Amino acid sequence: MAPPTPLLAVRGSDGTFLLRGPPKCEENADFPRDPRQSRYAAFSKDGTFFAWCNGEKVTVVNVADGSQVRLFDLPKTAMLEFSPLNTVLATWQVYSKTQDNPQGDPNLQLWDLKTGSCLKALYQKKVQGWCPSWSDDEKIAVRSVNNELHFFENNDFNTIANKLHLQKVSEFVLSPGSQPSKVAVYVPGSKGAPSFVRLYQYPNFAGPTSALANKSFFKADRVNLCVIELDTEVDKTGASYYGEQTLHYLATNGETSLVQLQKNGPIYDVAWSPSSTEFCVVYGFMPAKATVYNLKCDPVFDFGTGPRNAVYYSPQGHILILAGFGNLRGQMEVWDVKKWKQVSKPQAPDSTHFAWCPDGEHVVTSTCAPRLRVSNGYKIWHYTGTVLYKQDIPAGTELWETVWQPFPDGTFPERPVKYQAAPSELGSTEAKPAQAYRPPALRNKPVTASSKLHEEEPPQNMRPGAAGDKQLSKTALKNQKKREAKKAAKQEMNPDVPEPQSNPSQANSTPTEPSSGDPETDKKIKNVKKKLKAIDELKALQATGKPLQKNQLEKMEKEAQLLKELEDLQLGV
Repeated sequence: MAPPTPLLAVRGSDGTFLLRGPPKCEENADFPRDPRQSRYAAFSKDGTFFAWCNGEKVTVVNVADGSQVRLFDLPKTAMLEFSPLNTVLATWQVYSKTQDNPQGDPNLQLWDLKTGSCLKALYQKKVQGWCPSWSDDEKIAVRSVNNELHFFENNDFNTIANKLHLQKVSEFVLSPGSQPSKVAVYVPGSKGAPSFVRLYQYPNFAGPTSALANKSFFKADRVNLCVIELDTEVDKTGASYYGEQTLHYLATNGETSLVQLQKNGPIYDVAWSPSSTEFCVVYGFMPAKATVYNLKCDPVFDFGTGPRNAVYYSPQGHILILAGFGNLRGQMEVWDVKKWKQVSKPQAPDSTHFAWCPDGEHVVTSTCAPRLRVSNGYKIWHYTGTVLYKQDIPAGTELWETVWQPFPDGTFPERPVKYQAAPSELGSTEAKPAQAYRPPALRNKPVTASSKLHEEEPPQNMRPGAAGDKQLSKTALKNQKKREAKKAAKQEMNPDVPEPQSNPSQANSTPTEPSSGDPETDKKIKNVKKKLKAIDELKALQATGKPLQKNQLEKMEKEAQLLKELEDLQLGV
């Protein structure tokens, strides 16, 4: 039996419709376009239902034939989501109160999709974490309420089955998969007390000693419970404008590990492989590094450096895409993760959204409002770099969202990776090799180490023995990581201090930066390069979306002046 054809939901100012997916793309005739402006749209977890709110009603339809399942009179709905087994539809609208009604009305409703009745109406003032989290079998649902996690069983929201009280709990995540369910919680520190992350097994919440794992942190302001990404707003060492970011791995058996990142700088993205045996991290000042780690937090493969700030695994886990969106130019690197071989390098500039199609063969990139209000549109690609379908949104209208129809695991089997570009009338957008900026006076001269602002690092297999190296013991690898981390930290704090050379022959074989012959000029060149590096850090900061201060913007404006000064010093002007 042939696998189904995925649908792509398209929502914009000119209405909502379903596009029958690749390789041929046309509107789904079973679902007539709704010309009214949609506030929100969502598929059910298995893709059988599709729901949207057009400012008048919330409509739920069966995707297979477009037949209406439910219609709710909820014109102000701003968010909606299905429970994993399509038993409950959760809807949320902005909380409001009036002088006549100071308490306000409940703004979170939980609806029984079979009967259309309201199971429970709740107050949920913040949009963050508005929807309850369900276990995959819907036996447990949990939501955060005033320093407590409330647990409900079998969708009975009138009875709180269990509570987990933690003062100022700010984040939680329920484990995927079958029972027994586990829940990870994060509590930020205050008044000298450390922040901590704890992992519990439901319903064993009898104090801190009942936790499966517990990890405390004295420098943490935010947490992302993916592996465990910790952010500190201020770096007291002054080495970075970002503050500090660290990555920790917390296992269900209670073991914790610090992920040893091989380059200083921010952590842009972390993604788990669908096999749950590896995860990829994009990190470091631009050009950023990307590294795959195993469950022991040992590096498996290093993709080198490049202009990237995001990572996406295919649903089958056989292909990985590194991308540079936002303030970067939309360059994508497509990798076969079994052979660790690059497949293609397409480019999608001005993209604000990226998503894998469930078939593991195609992706969509979109330019959506309000992030960008010009050149709105979307493209459907084959992973080999060819554009199969392109749609530009007419002037005067906006594209707001594109969402793939999900499918249960195993619906689309893994296919062999292709390296030859798929045929398409729209062709490919393979990125041309980027040329580093060079001052006019140096453009006809040989490239030297002193003329490069960044030394690019090539990809390399990090598995012990992969390149014929002698396999080190676990203790030796741990000690090696400590030495490398200490060395990197020392160099970051003292960039003008040369690295010690333990082997004279190695020192002779290692290329050194050319000297001008004048120690004073060499010192000036180093200082100028140091300032340019600080500007690069600011550019990387902009790529994360964080606002810059006035003095930081003034430093960035001096880049052209510093480049000219560097050129004059190198030419001996």
